[in-house]
Amino acid sequence: MPPVLPCIVGPTACGKTRLAVLTAQAFGGEVVSVDSMQIYRGMTVGTAAPTPREMEGVPHHMVAVADPAESWSAARFTAAADECIQDILSRNQLPVLAGGTGLYLEAILAGRTFAPGSAGGAVRHALQRQLEEEGIGPLLEELARVDPEAARRLHPADHKRILRALEVYRETGRTISQHDRESRELPPRYTPVYIGLAFRDRADMRELIDRRVDGMLAAGLLEEVRALLAAGVPRSATAFQAIGYKELLAALDGQCSLEEAVDLVKRRSRQYAKRQLTWLRRNQHIHWIYWEKKRDFHAALQIATEILTAQGLQ
Repeated sequence: MPPVLPCIVGPTACGKTRLAVLTAQAFGGEVVSVDSMQIYRGMTVGTAAPTPREMEGVPHHMVAVADPAESWSAARFTAAADECIQDILSRNQLPVLAGGTGLYLEAILAGRTFAPGSAGGAVRHALQRQLEEEGIGPLLEELARVDPEAARRLHPADHKRILRALEVYRETGRTISQHDRESRELPPRYTPVYIGLAFRDRADMRELIDRRVDGMLAAGLLEEVRALLAAGVPRSATAFQAIGYKELLAALDGQCSLEEAVDLVKRRSRQYAKRQLTWLRRNQHIHWIYWEKKRDFHAALQIATEILTAQGLQ
């Protein structure tokens, strides 16, 4: 039987971090963040990464472990997160997974590996140059020859995934479709117990997101962006693609006003939350806890404890 792991999921601003801490305290566990942006140091405010005070003495993993100038692939992230989970289990503690990056969470739980290939390496640069010089047509034709399954599945406008599929084939001689098929056939590595958090009324979620963005500005988000620039983080870094950072960077560069940037952060945050919910709704195994106007974490912990205890956790 694969190890049973609590997984606290939900859209941004729904309270995953808080419930994960309470769950870890109740079950003698440690929190593993599954958030593709909380891994970067110096980005606590904008990514809503837990502060030492919010951690309440509970060990947290995969938070502030990477230089913001680095670009972490999904493969690197999931491998590092799995190492944390295995270490926690080896000490007879309970890993509590929390985060909103659904693709990464699913990959970790399934034990799914990502196809090898050096994203950002020489092959990718060559493909990118070919795209700029010849357009997507010849590249899509090549993909249809070597990996017709991927060519049928991918939209011609999805340049990123087309280049990735060709990158994998050119570097390894195997298709990304073959790798994905073999990976899906592997037995699951962990048994998840999903606890989902969401607002019953979407309007309450949107209002909370707007308030949180205002709170981030008050807590120094703009200063965080300036500090990253002063530290030499390139504007092209993955870290600057996070919602909140790219918009304020544009304001600092004079492309828009600060007010316009903040409005855009709010709108994109609300859109991101909607996409997260759409992703999660596909999962029929989530035990949903719905907030009313306010979030009642005491009641949520009671419900989560009942669900986890019924799954054999103590």
